Amino acid sequence: MAPPPPLLALRDVRLTFGGKPLFEGVTTWVNRGDKTCLVGRNGSGKSTLLKVLAGEIEPDSGERFVQPGARIAVLPQDPIIIAPTVADYVAQGLLPTERDQMFRVDTVLDAVGLDGSRDPVALSGGEGRRAALARALVGQPDALLLDEPTNHLDLPTILWLEEWLASYGGALVVISHDRRFLDTISKQTLWLERGLVRRAEFGFTGFPTWQEEVYAAEEAELDRMNNRMRQELHWLSRGVTARRKRNMGRLRALVNLRQERAEHKSAVTASGRQVNMATDAGDLSGRLVIEAIGVDKRFGDKRIIEGFSTRIMRGDRVGFIGPNGAGKTTLLKMLTGEMEADGGTIRLGTNLETAYFDQRRAALDPEKTVWDTLTDGRGDNVWVRGTPQHVVGYMKDFLFNEDQARTPVRALSGGERNRLLLAKLLAKPTNLLILDEPTNDLDMDTLDLLEEVLADYQGTLLVVSHDRDFLDRLVTSIIAVEGDGDVKEYIGGYTDYLNQRPKRDEAAAPKPPPKPQAVSKPQSPRNRLSYNETRELDQLPGRIDTLSAEIAKLEKDLSDPGLYARDPARFQKGAARVDAARAELEAAEERWLELEAKREEAGSR
Repeated sequence: MAPPPPLLALRDVRLTFGGKPLFEGVTTWVNRGDKTCLVGRNGSGKSTLLKVLAGEIEPDSGERFVQPGARIAVLPQDPIIIAPTVADYVAQGLLPTERDQMFRVDTVLDAVGLDGSRDPVALSGGEGRRAALARALVGQPDALLLDEPTNHLDLPTILWLEEWLASYGGALVVISHDRRFLDTISKQTLWLERGLVRRAEFGFTGFPTWQEEVYAAEEAELDRMNNRMRQELHWLSRGVTARRKRNMGRLRALVNLRQERAEHKSAVTASGRQVNMATDAGDLSGRLVIEAIGVDKRFGDKRIIEGFSTRIMRGDRVGFIGPNGAGKTTLLKMLTGEMEADGGTIRLGTNLETAYFDQRRAALDPEKTVWDTLTDGRGDNVWVRGTPQHVVGYMKDFLFNEDQARTPVRALSGGERNRLLLAKLLAKPTNLLILDEPTNDLDMDTLDLLEEVLADYQGTLLVVSHDRDFLDRLVTSIIAVEGDGDVKEYIGGYTDYLNQRPKRDEAAAPKPPPKPQAVSKPQSPRNRLSYNETRELDQLPGRIDTLSAEIAKLEKDLSDPGLYARDPARFQKGAARVDAARAELEAAEERWLELEAKREEAGSR
């Protein structure tokens, strides 16, 4: 009896891009129930291949087969959300004949924790990703094609997604840089390398060994050829595998660092309620980077941080984790002096030279070339921590080819842009490096490179990341911002954090959506925000920021001891206005908390 045909397949597919072949004779397939990871270097064409599988790109030659009646849903790497409301956007995942089943939109939105009445423009990166997931899931597809689904998601949502995909009965093809995520969900592997696709009937856990075996076999063959190809593959394969082996040594060194961190960490206790933001010029200058004692922060009645203490020393590498919106960014801003705490003491070391990696890559000009970005348009050298280095050589350190030197930034992939920003950032002399989700869009090879560079970094590192493997390999301690003021520090990486933290009630964690075969119509949530309330909620953060800036300016003016003598009327007017602005700020914060609580209550019903 012949085996059933695959759900989705490509045969002898060829595709060119920019006049160069991207794929040559690709043949692969996806069966019902497969959980397949698609891996390969940045720029190898993974996202393009996924679009060919989805039917969004027509190949130059070859065939694409889809079982008749099979339904395929796609989550793109950078979803573009165009719709009046979130619910309207999610409903785009339904067929026209299914528009009488709009209850499915409410069901999946409740599952991912989003209010369908919200304006998509106001969504954060993580909320936009959840909306795109809901749109992909609402149609109950036979196959899901997911491109970097964990980007911008917090750890609770990643864990929820893993759980749901484990029970999903359809076929799955997923591109992701998150090793732990791929280890958990994948059962087959597609490896895209130099325009060819290899298939293995095991998940990502077996991929590193398989990759080394393939490279070793190829290199043994190339040793008999003595040509240019041998040199190129030597760089490609041995560079990567050697980095992984060197990283094992660095992991052993990291264990020692964590032990030193545990021994060094002192039992600081909360003392007093006065905020004292100041630099330290005492004996610990150069060793002490940040010290926080009994730090508190609230927005209205909402507790963000309560009684948190830490001491970060030179060379420490600290990871920050927690749900989106719990307060990670607020805590970082306070620890680095950008925001004042409500209580406690924060002390900064002297002579701190800080560099910041922004996951939105705002520091890159899309019209500049890679060369001009690294050299700032001056000559052909990059000043790497005070030493000149030729730009092409420095590019190669970050896995760029020489022919990419004159490529504009806008033509780079997301991972290549992240790599370029890291190259620019790490060239600057700095002793405090702050990285906000640096692993988004990076491939495995670049993650290895990043781990290597950061392992050799002599300064202090603060990193926000939801990549569990990355944290385990890099950081000496974890600061977990759990919500409702609960912030604690744990020695070690993410796995150590899981082992050390107290058991907690997981009732508030995101619940997986119902299986596609068992969708039932939920009752309409009560107390949902009206259109005007939703609009007001979106506008309140801007109003709060404006009032805070006005109050700061007024307080600065009023602190001038000679103002009253020079202009008593202006002093009286300023004093009256600052009191009124404080009252308006308090009212705005209370209204934001009221509407946010109402939105969360409606979403939980």
